Amino acid sequence: MHPDLLGTYGDGGNGVVLVERLRWRDVPAEIVEVHSGDPVPTSCDVYCLGGGEDGPEARSALELLDGRPLNRAVENGAVVLAVCAGFQVVGREFAGADGRPRPGLGLLDVRTRKGSGARAVGEVVAEPVGVAGPGRGLPPLTGYENHGAVTELGAGVRPLARVRVGVGNGAGDGSEGAVSGRVVGTYLHGPVLARNPALADLLLGWVVGGPGSYLGDGDGGGDAPGDAGDGVALAPLDDGEVEELRRERLAAAPGLSARRGGLMARLRQGLDGLRPSPR
Repeated sequence: MHPDLLGTYGDGGNGVVLVERLRWRDVPAEIVEVHSGDPVPTSCDVYCLGGGEDGPEARSALELLDGRPLNRAVENGAVVLAVCAGFQVVGREFAGADGRPRPGLGLLDVRTRKGSGARAVGEVVAEPVGVAGPGRGLPPLTGYENHGAVTELGAGVRPLARVRVGVGNGAGDGSEGAVSGRVVGTYLHGPVLARNPALADLLLGWVVGGPGSYLGDGDGGGDAPGDAGDGVALAPLDDGEVEELRRERLAAAPGLSARRGGLMARLRQGLDGLRPSPR
């Protein structure tokens, strides 16, 4: 969705991952790119939104609010993966460039405002808590974040994960992302599905499983949004190379986070030194 507006961080790769993981299983699939100004089809199976700057984010939200085609697609059973600015757009409200709240699509019960502290930049490791694969939990999520927002979760969602390394939603509760029904929001770039193939297969399992497959906590069925339901287990793929890269990123993340903290402190000291002395 809107790669010309929400394409800053390469999140379009999520769509490529989904399509290729279906094709490798001999399931026909294609990517439909919907640019700003194009009519939004309501018949797709999965919709991916990525990260972008404040202005393009607001424009994307305005277009998607006109007739609410994405909301109608979700009502018809579509899966949504919304990353960073896309995560904010599918919430109830988000901050515009001027800091004032703007309406979102309301697909997730979250509200986003501008943060007052340091920007969240760097590697993230998070333990999934809001979703589970068929009969089992998902492995740790890995990715990187780059945002200056604070996203607060409402009663209608659960967090996608709990942060071990990094910032996540920035609300002080240790949460990362949000899920409700078949809508998943996250601040993880990477792209997130390239770094986390188990999450990609979970979303695809919801698609293959039909409208009754939703997020779950691993305790069985459920056929309403927010109820536990594990979707369909897909035929396994050889993800050996990806898993090796995952192990490297997971092992390196704590050190990268610590070095980033020291670098940011040095940068702040340098900026302080450049400020004129009070008169």
